[in-house]
Amino acid sequence: MKTPAFWYRPPGLAAALLAPLGAIYGWAGRRRIAGTVPRPVGIPVVCVGNLVAGGAGKTPVGLALIAALRRRGVAVHALTRGHGGREAGPLCVDPRRQGAADVGDEALLLAAAAPCWVARDRLAGAERAAAAGAGAVVMDDGFQNPALRKDLALVVADGAVGFGNGRLVPAGPLRERVADGLARTDALVVVGEDRCGVAALAGGRPVLRARLVPDAGAAAALAGRDVLAFAGIGRPEKFFATLEALGARVVERAPFADHHPFRPAEIEALLARAAAHGALPVTTAKDAVRLPAALRERVGVLPVAVRWEEEGALDALLDRLPLKGTPHGEAA
Repeated sequence: MKTPAFWYRPPGLAAALLAPLGAIYGWAGRRRIAGTVPRPVGIPVVCVGNLVAGGAGKTPVGLALIAALRRRGVAVHALTRGHGGREAGPLCVDPRRQGAADVGDEALLLAAAAPCWVARDRLAGAERAAAAGAGAVVMDDGFQNPALRKDLALVVADGAVGFGNGRLVPAGPLRERVADGLARTDALVVVGEDRCGVAALAGGRPVLRARLVPDAGAAAALAGRDVLAFAGIGRPEKFFATLEALGARVVERAPFADHHPFRPAEIEALLARAAAHGALPVTTAKDAVRLPAALRERVGVLPVAVRWEEEGALDALLDRLPLKGTPHGEAA
Protein backbone atom coordinates (compact mmCIF):
# COMPACT_ATOMS: atom_id res chain seq x y z
CA MET A 1 0.00 0.00 0.00
CA LYS A 2 1.06 3.61 -0.49
CA THR A 3 2.02 5.50 2.62
CA PRO A 4 -1.00 7.63 3.64
CA ALA A 5 -0.18 11.32 3.35
CA PHE A 6 -1.85 12.13 6.68
CA TRP A 7 0.71 10.02 8.52
CA TYR A 8 3.21 12.83 8.01
CA ARG A 9 0.95 15.77 8.79
CA PRO A 10 -0.20 17.13 12.14
CA PRO A 11 -2.85 14.75 13.56
CA GLY A 12 -6.28 15.45 12.07
CA LEU A 13 -9.65 13.78 11.71
CA ALA A 14 -8.37 10.60 10.02
CA ALA A 15 -5.75 10.06 12.73
CA ALA A 16 -8.30 10.67 15.47
CA LEU A 17 -10.81 8.22 14.00
CA LEU A 18 -8.18 5.52 13.63
CA ALA A 19 -6.54 6.11 17.02
CA PRO A 20 -8.51 3.32 18.80
CA LEU A 21 -7.21 0.79 16.27
CA GLY A 22 -3.73 2.16 16.81
CA ALA A 23 -4.09 1.66 20.55
CA ILE A 24 -5.03 -2.00 20.01
CA TYR A 25 -2.11 -2.46 17.61
CA GLY A 26 0.30 -0.97 20.14
CA TRP A 27 -1.09 -3.05 23.02
CA ALA A 28 -0.70 -6.27 21.02
CA GLY A 29 2.90 -5.43 20.16
CA ARG A 30 3.83 -4.60 23.76
CA ARG A 31 2.23 -7.82 24.98
CA ARG A 32 4.16 -9.88 22.43
CA ILE A 33 7.48 -8.31 23.39
CA ALA A 34 6.85 -8.60 27.13
CA GLY A 35 5.76 -12.24 26.83
CA THR A 36 8.76 -13.48 24.83
CA VAL A 37 12.23 -14.37 26.08
CA PRO A 38 14.75 -13.63 23.28
CA ARG A 39 17.05 -16.52 22.44
CA PRO A 40 20.72 -16.26 21.45
CA VAL A 41 22.20 -18.19 18.54
CA GLY A 42 25.85 -18.27 19.58
CA ILE A 43 27.04 -15.48 17.26
CA PRO A 44 26.52 -11.71 17.46
CA VAL A 45 23.28 -10.43 15.94
CA VAL A 46 23.13 -6.80 14.76
CA CYS A 47 19.61 -5.55 14.12
CA VAL A 48 18.93 -2.59 11.82
CA GLY A 49 15.32 -1.58 12.42
CA ASN A 50 13.03 1.38 12.61
CA LEU A 51 9.93 2.53 14.46
CA VAL A 52 7.81 3.39 11.43
CA ALA A 53 6.16 1.45 8.65
CA GLY A 54 7.84 2.23 5.36
CA GLY A 55 11.32 3.23 4.34
CA ALA A 56 13.81 5.01 6.56
CA GLY A 57 17.08 3.80 5.03
CA LYS A 58 17.41 0.45 6.83
CA THR A 59 18.79 -1.56 3.93
CA PRO A 60 21.56 0.92 2.97
CA VAL A 61 22.54 1.09 6.66
CA GLY A 62 22.52 -2.71 6.82
CA LEU A 63 24.77 -2.88 3.75
CA ALA A 64 27.15 -0.39 5.36
CA LEU A 65 27.31 -2.55 8.50
CA ILE A 66 27.99 -5.65 6.42
CA ALA A 67 30.87 -3.82 4.73
CA ALA A 68 32.24 -2.63 8.09
CA LEU A 69 32.14 -6.13 9.56
CA ARG A 70 33.76 -7.65 6.49
CA ARG A 71 36.60 -5.14 6.83
CA ARG A 72 37.17 -6.64 10.27
CA GLY A 73 37.45 -10.09 8.74
CA VAL A 74 34.09 -11.29 10.04
CA ALA A 75 32.17 -13.90 8.03
CA VAL A 76 28.97 -11.87 8.15
CA HIS A 77 25.61 -13.09 6.84
CA ALA A 78 22.46 -11.05 6.26
CA LEU A 79 18.99 -11.96 7.52
CA THR A 80 15.65 -10.57 6.38
CA ARG A 81 12.01 -11.54 6.41
CA GLY A 82 11.80 -11.34 2.64
CA HIS A 83 8.98 -8.83 2.51
CA GLY A 84 7.10 -9.08 -0.79
CA GLY A 85 8.41 -12.57 -1.55
CA ARG A 86 6.56 -15.88 -1.41
CA GLU A 87 9.30 -17.92 0.29
CA ALA A 88 8.88 -18.43 4.05
CA GLY A 89 12.37 -19.89 4.54
CA PRO A 90 14.77 -20.34 6.12
CA LEU A 91 16.36 -20.10 2.69
CA CYS A 92 19.79 -18.92 1.57
CA VAL A 93 19.19 -16.58 -1.34
CA ASP A 94 20.59 -17.47 -4.77
CA PRO A 95 19.99 -14.47 -7.08
CA ARG A 96 20.60 -16.71 -10.10
CA ARG A 97 17.58 -18.82 -9.20
CA GLN A 98 15.31 -16.48 -7.21
CA GLY A 99 13.77 -13.14 -8.00
CA ALA A 100 11.99 -10.47 -6.00
CA ALA A 101 8.70 -12.38 -6.23
CA ASP A 102 10.41 -15.25 -4.41
CA VAL A 103 12.49 -13.54 -1.74
CA GLY A 104 11.69 -9.80 -1.86
CA ASP A 105 13.75 -6.88 -3.06
CA GLU A 106 15.82 -6.26 0.09
CA ALA A 107 17.05 -9.86 0.08
CA LEU A 108 18.44 -9.49 -3.45
CA LEU A 109 20.27 -6.29 -2.55
CA LEU A 110 21.72 -7.87 0.59
CA ALA A 111 22.68 -11.08 -1.23
CA ALA A 112 24.90 -9.04 -3.53
CA ALA A 113 27.00 -8.12 -0.48
CA ALA A 114 26.93 -11.25 1.69
CA PRO A 115 25.18 -14.61 2.08
CA CYS A 116 21.58 -13.68 2.82
CA TRP A 117 18.94 -15.75 4.59
CA VAL A 118 15.23 -15.18 4.13
CA ALA A 119 13.19 -16.35 7.09
CA ARG A 120 9.83 -15.29 8.43
CA ASP A 121 10.97 -17.09 11.60
CA ARG A 122 13.94 -14.83 12.30
CA LEU A 123 15.31 -17.11 15.04
CA ALA A 124 15.35 -20.11 12.71
CA GLY A 125 17.03 -18.02 10.03
CA ALA A 126 19.80 -16.87 12.38
CA GLU A 127 20.33 -20.45 13.55
CA ARG A 128 20.75 -21.59 9.94
CA ALA A 129 23.23 -18.77 9.30
CA ALA A 130 25.25 -19.78 12.36
CA ALA A 131 25.22 -23.43 11.28
CA ALA A 132 26.44 -22.37 7.83
CA GLY A 133 29.51 -20.69 9.32
CA ALA A 134 28.43 -17.10 9.89
CA GLY A 135 30.51 -15.21 12.42
CA ALA A 136 27.82 -12.53 12.80
CA VAL A 137 24.38 -11.73 11.44
CA VAL A 138 23.12 -8.36 10.25
CA MET A 139 19.34 -8.41 10.40
CA ASP A 140 17.47 -6.02 8.09
CA ASP A 141 14.34 -5.07 10.04
CA GLY A 142 12.94 -7.27 12.82
CA PHE A 143 13.42 -4.74 15.61
CA GLN A 144 9.90 -5.46 16.86
CA ASN A 145 10.45 -9.24 16.61
CA PRO A 146 11.33 -10.42 20.13
CA ALA A 147 12.27 -14.06 19.41
CA LEU A 148 15.92 -13.47 18.51
CA ARG A 149 18.34 -11.86 20.96
CA LYS A 150 19.95 -8.76 19.50
CA ASP A 151 23.51 -8.02 20.59
CA LEU A 152 23.42 -4.60 18.94
CA ALA A 153 20.16 -2.88 17.97
CA LEU A 154 20.09 0.26 15.82
CA VAL A 155 16.97 2.30 15.09
CA VAL A 156 17.12 4.16 11.78
CA ALA A 157 15.12 7.36 11.34
CA ASP A 158 14.67 9.56 8.29
CA GLY A 159 15.67 13.02 9.49
CA ALA A 160 13.33 14.71 7.01
CA VAL A 161 10.12 13.22 8.41
CA GLY A 162 11.11 11.70 11.76
CA PHE A 163 8.33 9.66 13.30
CA GLY A 164 5.50 11.35 11.43
CA ASN A 165 2.40 12.38 13.34
CA GLY A 166 3.43 10.32 16.37
CA ARG A 167 0.47 7.95 16.09
CA LEU A 168 0.44 4.16 15.86
CA VAL A 169 -0.57 2.21 12.75
CA PRO A 170 -3.11 2.74 11.18
CA ALA A 171 -3.54 6.24 12.68
CA GLY A 172 0.08 7.03 11.91
CA PRO A 173 3.31 5.37 10.79
CA LEU A 174 4.53 4.11 14.17
CA ARG A 175 4.98 0.37 14.76
CA GLU A 176 5.31 1.07 18.48
CA ARG A 177 5.52 4.06 20.80
CA VAL A 178 8.69 6.06 20.27
CA ALA A 179 9.70 5.94 23.93
CA ASP A 180 9.25 2.16 24.06
CA GLY A 181 11.33 1.58 20.95
CA LEU A 182 14.16 3.92 21.84
CA ALA A 183 14.38 2.35 25.30
CA ARG A 184 15.43 -0.94 23.62
CA THR A 185 17.91 0.48 21.12
CA ASP A 186 21.66 0.80 21.52
CA ALA A 187 21.97 3.73 19.13
CA LEU A 188 19.90 5.96 16.88
CA VAL A 189 20.89 6.44 13.24
CA VAL A 190 19.58 9.67 11.72
CA VAL A 191 19.69 9.62 7.92
CA GLY A 192 19.82 13.03 6.29
CA GLU A 193 19.29 16.45 7.83
CA ASP A 194 17.50 16.19 11.18
CA ARG A 195 14.62 18.55 10.45
CA CYS A 196 12.33 17.01 13.08
CA GLY A 197 14.61 16.99 16.12
CA VAL A 198 14.84 13.20 16.16
CA ALA A 199 18.29 13.17 17.76
CA ALA A 200 16.92 15.00 20.82
CA LEU A 201 14.81 11.92 21.61
CA ALA A 202 17.80 9.59 21.92
CA GLY A 203 17.90 9.94 25.70
CA GLY A 204 21.68 9.89 25.98
CA ARG A 205 22.16 6.98 23.59
CA PRO A 206 24.70 7.37 20.79
CA VAL A 207 23.42 9.16 17.70
CA LEU A 208 25.02 8.23 14.39
CA ARG A 209 24.47 10.71 11.59
CA ALA A 210 24.54 9.54 8.00
CA ARG A 211 23.65 10.56 4.47
CA LEU A 212 22.56 8.55 1.46
CA VAL A 213 25.06 9.42 -1.28
CA PRO A 214 24.27 8.60 -4.92
CA ASP A 215 26.81 6.62 -6.91
CA ALA A 216 29.15 9.17 -8.48
CA GLY A 217 29.18 7.65 -11.95
CA ALA A 218 25.41 7.30 -12.17
CA ALA A 219 24.94 10.81 -10.78
CA ALA A 220 27.25 12.33 -13.38
CA ALA A 221 25.41 10.51 -16.18
CA LEU A 222 22.06 11.94 -15.04
CA ALA A 223 23.12 15.56 -14.57
CA GLY A 224 21.42 17.73 -17.17
CA ARG A 225 19.32 14.83 -18.52
CA ASP A 226 15.54 14.79 -18.91
CA VAL A 227 14.29 11.85 -16.85
CA LEU A 228 11.02 10.10 -16.09
CA ALA A 229 11.42 9.05 -12.48
CA PHE A 230 9.49 6.18 -10.94
CA ALA A 231 9.83 4.44 -7.60
CA GLY A 232 7.97 2.02 -5.36
CA ILE A 233 9.63 2.80 -2.03
CA GLY A 234 8.40 4.20 1.26
CA ARG A 235 8.83 7.82 0.17
CA PRO A 236 9.16 8.09 -3.63
CA GLU A 237 9.32 11.89 -3.41
CA LYS A 238 12.67 11.53 -1.65
CA PHE A 239 14.05 9.82 -4.75
CA PHE A 240 12.60 12.47 -7.03
CA ALA A 241 14.19 15.24 -4.94
CA THR A 242 17.56 13.46 -5.08
CA LEU A 243 17.44 13.40 -8.86
CA GLU A 244 16.66 17.11 -9.00
CA ALA A 245 19.50 17.85 -6.58
CA LEU A 246 21.86 16.06 -8.97
CA GLY A 247 20.81 18.38 -11.79
CA ALA A 248 18.50 15.99 -13.62
CA ARG A 249 15.33 17.50 -15.12
CA VAL A 250 12.46 15.38 -13.83
CA VAL A 251 9.80 15.72 -16.53
CA GLU A 252 7.44 13.20 -14.95
CA ARG A 253 7.14 11.53 -11.55
CA ALA A 254 5.48 8.12 -11.16
CA PRO A 255 5.13 7.02 -7.51
CA PHE A 256 4.12 3.45 -6.63
CA ALA A 257 3.42 1.67 -3.36
CA ASP A 258 6.37 0.33 -1.37
CA HIS A 259 7.60 -3.04 -2.76
CA HIS A 260 5.26 -2.69 -5.75
CA PRO A 261 5.59 -5.76 -8.05
CA PHE A 262 6.08 -4.17 -11.46
CA ARG A 263 4.26 -5.87 -14.32
CA PRO A 264 5.65 -5.86 -17.87
CA ALA A 265 2.73 -3.76 -19.14
CA GLU A 266 3.40 -1.09 -16.49
CA ILE A 267 7.06 -0.79 -17.45
CA GLU A 268 6.24 -0.79 -21.15
CA ALA A 269 3.86 2.12 -20.50
CA LEU A 270 6.54 4.00 -18.54
CA LEU A 271 9.05 3.41 -21.33
CA ALA A 272 6.58 4.76 -23.89
CA ARG A 273 5.89 7.86 -21.80
CA ALA A 274 9.61 8.43 -21.32
CA ALA A 275 10.15 8.15 -25.08
CA ALA A 276 7.38 10.68 -25.71
CA HIS A 277 9.21 13.12 -23.43
CA GLY A 278 12.58 12.30 -24.97
CA ALA A 279 13.57 11.30 -21.45
CA LEU A 280 15.43 8.49 -19.73
CA PRO A 281 13.35 6.31 -17.37
CA VAL A 282 15.15 6.10 -14.01
CA THR A 283 14.44 4.23 -10.79
CA THR A 284 16.13 3.14 -7.53
CA ALA A 285 18.34 0.08 -7.06
CA LYS A 286 15.68 -1.41 -4.82
CA ASP A 287 13.06 -1.01 -7.54
CA ALA A 288 15.38 -2.25 -10.28
CA VAL A 289 15.48 -5.79 -8.86
CA ARG A 290 11.68 -5.92 -9.17
CA LEU A 291 11.62 -4.99 -12.85
CA PRO A 292 10.82 -7.65 -15.46
CA ALA A 293 14.19 -9.08 -16.51
CA ALA A 294 13.57 -8.47 -20.22
CA LEU A 295 13.03 -4.73 -19.64
CA ARG A 296 15.58 -4.06 -16.90
CA GLU A 297 18.39 -2.91 -19.19
CA ARG A 298 16.18 -0.19 -20.67
CA VAL A 299 15.84 1.60 -17.33
CA GLY A 300 18.47 3.78 -15.67
CA VAL A 301 19.31 3.05 -12.03
CA LEU A 302 20.59 5.39 -9.33
CA PRO A 303 22.27 3.38 -6.55
CA VAL A 304 22.95 5.04 -3.19
CA ALA A 305 25.24 4.21 -0.29
CA VAL A 306 25.55 5.37 3.30
CA ARG A 307 28.21 7.90 4.20
CA TRP A 308 28.79 8.30 7.93
CA GLU A 309 29.45 11.71 9.42
CA GLU A 310 31.82 10.05 11.91
CA GLU A 311 33.10 6.57 11.05
CA GLY A 312 34.52 6.34 14.56
CA ALA A 313 31.06 6.34 16.11
CA LEU A 314 30.14 3.18 14.19
CA ASP A 315 33.46 1.55 15.05
CA ALA A 316 32.86 2.23 18.75
CA LEU A 317 29.57 0.34 18.57
CA LEU A 318 31.05 -2.61 16.69
CA ASP A 319 33.90 -2.78 19.21
CA ARG A 320 31.34 -3.88 21.80
CA LEU A 321 30.61 -7.10 19.93
CA PRO A 322 32.46 -10.38 20.61
CA LEU A 323 33.59 -10.70 17.01
CA LYS A 324 35.98 -13.29 15.61
CA GLY A 325 37.96 -11.87 12.74
CA THR A 326 40.98 -9.81 11.89
CA PRO A 327 42.01 -6.97 14.23
CA HIS A 328 40.13 -3.67 13.97
CA GLY A 329 40.83 -1.88 10.71
CA GLU A 330 42.67 -4.70 8.90
CA ALA A 331 41.41 -6.13 5.65
CA ALA A 332 40.16 -9.70 5.56
